[in-house]
Amino acid sequence: MNLKKVFLVAVLAVSQVAAAIPAWAAPVSTESTTPQSVNEAANTADTQLQPESTDPLPPLVTEPPAGTVIPTPTPAPVPTASPVQGIPAVTATPVPAATVVPGATAAPVDGTVPTDAVMPTATPLTDTPMNPSMTTSATGGGQLILMMNSNKMFRNGTPYTANQPMAVKNGVSYVSIRAMVEMVGVAFTYDAKTKEVIVTKGTSIMRFKTDSKIYTVNGTKFTMKGPAYQFKGTFMIPLTSITYALNIPYTVDNVQKRVILTLNTKPTASFTVQPKEIYAGETTVNYVTSSSSPNGTPIVEERWSDNKRDIYDQAGFYTVTYSVRDANNMWSDPYPVTIQVLQPNQPPVAQFTTDKEEYKMGEPVTLTDTSYDPENEELTAVWNNRSLAYFNPGPLSIQLTVTDKRGLSSTFEKTITITNEQLYTQDEVTKLFTIPGDIISMDGGMIPSLPNLPYTLSSEGYNLIRSNSPETVNTEGVLYRESSVGNTRFLVHHMNNMATRQKLYVIATNNNLYPTTITTQYLGVAGPVTLPEYTGKVSMEKYFNSMITGLAQSQITLQPGQSLPIMTDLNKNAMKPKDVMSLSADLFSDLPVQYNVVIVEESKDPVAELPYLPILDSDGVHTRGTFPDSTRIMNVTDLVGATQSKLLLGDNKLDKNLDGIDPMKGTVVSNAGNFGVLYKIVLERVAANTLITFNPRGGPYLGPLLVNGTMVNLPNKGTLGKSSDTNAVIYRTGEYEGRVEIVFSVASGSNLPVNFVFTPLPAKK
Repeated sequence: MNLKKVFLVAVLAVSQVAAAIPAWAAPVSTESTTPQSVNEAANTADTQLQPESTDPLPPLVTEPPAGTVIPTPTPAPVPTASPVQGIPAVTATPVPAATVVPGATAAPVDGTVPTDAVMPTATPLTDTPMNPSMTTSATGGGQLILMMNSNKMFRNGTPYTANQPMAVKNGVSYVSIRAMVEMVGVAFTYDAKTKEVIVTKGTSIMRFKTDSKIYTVNGTKFTMKGPAYQFKGTFMIPLTSITYALNIPYTVDNVQKRVILTLNTKPTASFTVQPKEIYAGETTVNYVTSSSSPNGTPIVEERWSDNKRDIYDQAGFYTVTYSVRDANNMWSDPYPVTIQVLQPNQPPVAQFTTDKEEYKMGEPVTLTDTSYDPENEELTAVWNNRSLAYFNPGPLSIQLTVTDKRGLSSTFEKTITITNEQLYTQDEVTKLFTIPGDIISMDGGMIPSLPNLPYTLSSEGYNLIRSNSPETVNTEGVLYRESSVGNTRFLVHHMNNMATRQKLYVIATNNNLYPTTITTQYLGVAGPVTLPEYTGKVSMEKYFNSMITGLAQSQITLQPGQSLPIMTDLNKNAMKPKDVMSLSADLFSDLPVQYNVVIVEESKDPVAELPYLPILDSDGVHTRGTFPDSTRIMNVTDLVGATQSKLLLGDNKLDKNLDGIDPMKGTVVSNAGNFGVLYKIVLERVAANTLITFNPRGGPYLGPLLVNGTMVNLPNKGTLGKSSDTNAVIYRTGEYEGRVEIVFSVASGSNLPVNFVFTPLPAKK
């Protein structure tokens, strides 16, 4: 071998050894940015796919050219090395494998430490920067450039050598995770037992496992386009996955064969202000700050704008900014918050008027509340000594107290005079002037003996699915399963008796060969709360309101074989132990649909769980079943109100229970109480001056109904049915005979039977 060849071989060997020396212990910038995408990822549930469809990088060389010599790098510790944040200070003693990522040498199976576990300080390559613009910006930004088909990297113009070049495997571009995280400046370790790289950015912990496509962020799973793997002791990971996890935007330069990553190394700062409402000269402002540096660089200074105050003397808008500086002397962007300072709260003004100053005994007193609040806040009004009329002669004082939401109140008092002359009796006043929804007293003992109105009965073909047994649910499972086509009505009412939070679902499945469309017509959902009467009342209020407004109408199309939760207001919130949910709804489907009412633990996917859930048995007390023709139309053509009469519902004698089938057992069932039945009562002729009241007979009652399209609460306050004497006023006719239509359905949690009572009114004076 001649001298020239010997010289060339020597030069090549030296250059190869130099290129193999790791550059990773060089001081890494500890400037940081808030990991927004990581924080957002930590709040998402279940496995998620990266937002990418194809790998944007061209094919790369995965192996060095033939004949290239790649010697095993030898650590070269330097005594004066500066420690990298998150990595122990460099010494000549190897570090345990569980604390660092293996570099060029794979972790031995015998438990010994890889040779590159010791991280020496290395001088960056002396190559000339590819572009003078590749320098750190004054605002904390920077660039990391990865060269394709090469292990060279440039951080802010300074070249470094990666322990492995970018590689393409099965169409996915891979990079050394160690090279990436060290260049970005975040902490990492390697757990040899689990074969995981653990990356820490701020408060977020990311775990990447060898030979797995799944990585986690604070326990939440994400799916990569290809599995991580180890090659010659280097942990390789899809480039697009690590950039997404670390929230690093990048571009691909196919002309110069490079990938350009944009780094933002500034710290971040933010703050909130408490309380929400701040009043000039009164409220002490509390500033709750937050600042972070992803690689753990300490925050050493904070700065506020001059208009930060603990107490603001004047009302108005004040924009306050907050900034922080880290130990690398890098300032965050100022974080602004505009604070609205309100005028000091003024007490409300209570006042009312009467239509007269002097009244006869039994003469209606009209009170008009004219109270107001200077800040236009909603006020709570409490009356003292208010009545429809008064029956004791002499001066009489009436008081009104109004209170705003901050607790300031005001009281107004007015005195009127009651004369010795009488206009109406107390019973006459009650019948003539009580507003709809309020309670009056009527002799309950005589009501059952009143004649029942004759009517003709017809029905509309709504298939009622009543899911109410087991009402108290002790285990996860299917509460109801039925197939229906066309008009379908739902009444669902269940309580969670488990120790864990549960969700209630209605799942629709299309078992047809063609798509089917489900139209929601009317819908009312209430809960979760612990009061069954309340959920029944509110769900029925929402159901009737949807009839009036049409706002609940919606459509969903199911493809063949598809299953989806429908009426999703039902599963919007989880049921705590002892919570109750109620649903009343009308649907229409153009093809048969299988419906499953299920209850499962809140974190579970109900569609995935459905094939494995048991069908729960009924409790033997409450009713479940499918009942046809669940809309009852009662048409009364005779004159109503000329004499006192009643219309009795839900007694199973005059008004028979619907019969149906429990589809889970195949047995005949009776709809006790006719819950879920929609009554449409058409009174063709109601006499002038007729009072219509609602009289529960089976126990307490809470719920609404519609009278001529207007909703009336039963009752406005309190509870009906504590005694048989209580009635709620629902309607009062005027001076002429007319038609009245009542739409009624029993609210879950309440009781039947009930009476509608028709009473002639006393003559007005």
